[in-house]
Amino acid sequence: MIDIRLVRDNPELVKENIRKKFQDHKLVLVDEVLELDKKNREAKLNGDNLRADRKKLSEQVGQLMKAGKKEEAEKIRQEVQKINDALEENEELEEKYSEEIKSRMMKIPNIMDPFVPIGKDDSENVEVKRYGEPVVPDYEIPYHADILNTFNGLDKESAGRTSGVGFYYLIGDIARLHEAMLAYARDYMIDNGFTYCIPPFMIRSDVVTGVMSFEEMDAMMYKIEGEDLFLIGTSEHSMIGKFKDQIIKKDELPICMTSYSPCFRKEIGSHGLEERGLYRVHQFEKQEMIVLCEPEDSMNWYNKMKDLSIKLFRNFNVPVRQLDCCSGDLADLKVKSCDIEAWSPRQKKYFEVCSCSTLGDAQARRLGIRVKGEKGNYFLHTLNNTVVASPRGLIAVIENNYNEDGSITVPEVLRPYMGGKEKLIPTK
Repeated sequence: MIDIRLVRDNPELVKENIRKKFQDHKLVLVDEVLELDKKNREAKLNGDNLRADRKKLSEQVGQLMKAGKKEEAEKIRQEVQKINDALEENEELEEKYSEEIKSRMMKIPNIMDPFVPIGKDDSENVEVKRYGEPVVPDYEIPYHADILNTFNGLDKESAGRTSGVGFYYLIGDIARLHEAMLAYARDYMIDNGFTYCIPPFMIRSDVVTGVMSFEEMDAMMYKIEGEDLFLIGTSEHSMIGKFKDQIIKKDELPICMTSYSPCFRKEIGSHGLEERGLYRVHQFEKQEMIVLCEPEDSMNWYNKMKDLSIKLFRNFNVPVRQLDCCSGDLADLKVKSCDIEAWSPRQKKYFEVCSCSTLGDAQARRLGIRVKGEKGNYFLHTLNNTVVASPRGLIAVIENNYNEDGSITVPEVLRPYMGGKEKLIPTK
């Protein structure tokens, strides 16, 4: 959510930002906010005048009562009561205007970084740089589900009976490799100065609407029936929500945290769920990173966080590339975002494994997270990035470390978490 003062002072800037995101249907929101804001300020002024009049009349009542002029005092009391009635109506009007303004402000997208490429959708995202050589071996790499089945490592049939499409069992060495990646990612982030945390896996609706747009919420979140709770789609949500309504001391910044959680997503949309494989599923596990920092430091942190993910996947022997998300692919709360994509030697193309974003003060403004500064309180900036999400990260590791004999070379950094194993050998 942007500052309403920006809408008042520079509505054309806000509208141009909406146009660049190809959301012209939201242009009317700017004019509606301006009109409602004008009415709301008029109502507030009227309320201030009514309260001032009431104060003067109340003082007169006191003076008349002291002078024994009860009849005159009673007449003025009646005037005071009329003002009270008018104030009550005016306060209801103020509340109505405030709610209508907020509902519209929540839908107006954040102001993008000027370097965000302009494009309608993810097909127009821009490749920035590649890291590592994308190799296609001279032997066939099977579909990842087929590779996992040679290790008896994947059971989607049983998961279908227990939970339906979009769920899975990981078994044996494959399950261990999955957990080794998460454990390494945890220690990697701790070694890079982040504080480890395991957050709540359910959050209330006021936190959900504080960290994401309504469109994202409807497409992603599972609601707990009969309770004001949602299953998290990423631990970033509960991690940022941890600081809701808090005033943070300036010398406590930056706050750098890394968190583990399972994640749950509806995955509604044209892409659909993957019947056989693990690329798009309802449940996965993830190591996340978040930063809360001073506004002037957010772009530096954005670059640091992005680089951390690149280095981690290179440590897994996985070539990656950075794609800058274009305006039409940028979620409404985001100022700037990039995807880190892993090389798939089977498909001979890259696929997304991480997403790094800076959201400016949008989440902090929605959640009331402020910094106590020398010249008053102000909103800080929030950032988030995937460290590793599995099984998607698992697919990247398996494909890029798959050998002609069907074995999988365990990346050196993961061997301590695999009991020293250097290779995984198929069981069938």
